[in-house]
Amino acid sequence: MKISCILITMNEEVNLARCLGSTSGLVDEIVIVDSGSRDGTAAIAEHFGARWIHQDWLGYVGQRNLAIAEARHDWILVLDADEELSPRLRDEILRLRTNGPPPDIRGFSMPRCVRYDGRWIRHGDWYPDRLIRLFRSGSARYTGAKVHERLDFTGRVIPLEGDLHHYSFCDEADHRSRARHYARLWAESRWEAGNRCGALAPFLHGAFRWLRGYLLKAGFLDGVQGWRVARICAWETHLKYSLLRALGSKL
Repeated sequence: MKISCILITMNEEVNLARCLGSTSGLVDEIVIVDSGSRDGTAAIAEHFGARWIHQDWLGYVGQRNLAIAEARHDWILVLDADEELSPRLRDEILRLRTNGPPPDIRGFSMPRCVRYDGRWIRHGDWYPDRLIRLFRSGSARYTGAKVHERLDFTGRVIPLEGDLHHYSFCDEADHRSRARHYARLWAESRWEAGNRCGALAPFLHGAFRWLRGYLLKAGFLDGVQGWRVARICAWETHLKYSLLRALGSKL
C-alpha cells in the first residue's frame, strides 16, 4: 500500500512542520499545492521532500482536486496544514500500509478533534466530526461552493478510531475573524444558488445551533471552552443568515 499525502497551503509556516512530521515514514510522497505563500512554507516543504506545485487560488474545491490529480500512488491521504495524525491514528494507518487494506474497501474515515484554547474539544458540534481522509485513487473528488467543500465519494468505508488532531484557531479573536470570513462565503454561495431566508431565520438558526451544540451534544462537558465554542458557532450561524438577507436588501 503506497500513500500520497496531499495538502493545499498558503502561508502555513507555523503549522506545516508539525503536520508533515506526523506523516514521516508513513507516506511515499507529499504533494503540496500552494497558492502563493510568502513566508517559510516552501522551505519547510523542501525539508520534508515534498513536491511543490504553485497554483493561483482556484477555490478550495479546485485546489484540492488539483492536488488529487497530481498524486502518483494508489492511496491518497488528505491533510490540512493545521492538522496532524495522532499517534493512535498513525499506528492504524501504518498497520494498513504493512498488511494491506481489504480489497473491497475504497476509503477510511477518521474522527477529527480540535485543540481550542488549551483543551481538546470532545463534545458538542465539533466532535467526532468524522471525515473520509484516506481513500483509493479514483474513488473521490471534491465538490461544493466557496466554502465547506465536501468529498464526493463512491465505495465502502471503514472507520478508524485514532483522532486527526486539528489546531484550528490561535485564540478567540482568530476564531471570530475566520467565522466572519466563512459566513460571508457561505452567504454568497447560497445567494448565487438561489436560496433566500425570512426575517426570523438568523435568530432561529442561531438559537438552534447553540441548543444543539451546547445542550443536545453535551458541549457543556468541555467546560469554559465548550461554552465559547457553542457561543461563537451560534453567532456565526446568525451572521450567515443575516448576510444572506442583507444580499437581498441590495436589490
